[in-house]
Amino acid sequence: MGLSAEFAIGRRARTGTLGSYEYCWGSRNLKGFGKVMGWIPLLGSLGIAIGYSIIIGWVVRSLAGSVTGSMFSQGAAAYFAQANGEFGSLPWHIIVVLVTVIVLITGSTAQIERANKVMMPVFYVLFAALAVRVVFLPGASEGYKFLFIPSWEQLLDVDTWVMAMGQAFFSLSITGSGMLVYGSYLKKDEDIMGSSLQTAFFDTIAALLAALAIMPAVFAFGIEPDKGPSLIFLTLPEIFGQMPMGALFSAIFFLSVTFAGITSLINMFEAVIESVQHRFEMPRRAAVVLCGTLCLAVGVFLEAEPRWEAGWISSRF
Repeated sequence: MGLSAEFAIGRRARTGTLGSYEYCWGSRNLKGFGKVMGWIPLLGSLGIAIGYSIIIGWVVRSLAGSVTGSMFSQGAAAYFAQANGEFGSLPWHIIVVLVTVIVLITGSTAQIERANKVMMPVFYVLFAALAVRVVFLPGASEGYKFLFIPSWEQLLDVDTWVMAMGQAFFSLSITGSGMLVYGSYLKKDEDIMGSSLQTAFFDTIAALLAALAIMPAVFAFGIEPDKGPSLIFLTLPEIFGQMPMGALFSAIFFLSVTFAGITSLINMFEAVIESVQHRFEMPRRAAVVLCGTLCLAVGVFLEAEPRWEAGWISSRF
């Protein structure tokens, strides 16, 4: 329902975050309040984009490591430890932000979307193949127990509900401004409920496949299951390393994740860019450069803190 509401509000207001909040609260004679409230999700989108760009930098670095073979020769844990150290992934982080800015300035988003029509099915197929492969790993059964045997007492823990709702909101980008922007581009005859259901369905399938591919392998390789975003960089390379043509499949996988990540980052940037243009009447190129500069400047500061991600960011993968 939240996703449908954001699509509908964006389509009705025909603008992004700040304009949509002004429109909604203005209908209750509280337009000034709406102007202030709109900045909260907008700054949240920028904050998520800052952390997300660093993680996509790790993905691009893993792609390069798959192509060169260095990720397998060093071992997944050692390779990721280098990226997660002080300024360990800075060049890749810079590349991700620059590519995103260039795509937004040059209007190449359509080309990225076309590439995603190929890469996303590949992404699903690879995760399905990995989910089958991990079944045969010694100790994988503990991962299935971890996933599917409920600990009912955890329902009494407030953090369980907070984390579950946070994951749902984060994964679907609800209140993250991006869906308001997407909604503003929807045609009047677009089936909003149908689009929302499709988005939620494929998001759930992707999450389930990721869990089936990663969590059994986590227990099979003796990795702590609470490592968060780093699990994709620790467990999957180990699985690929045991597969025929594993380096090739690893490269294809991380390439697919790169396209998916850049697309998501474009969405986060677009939410900020549209609102800056709306509020300050700034030219689009200037707004894109401003957003990219802020993202990179704060991101570089965070890069100075090794292993910063474990404390405050969760992953979409």
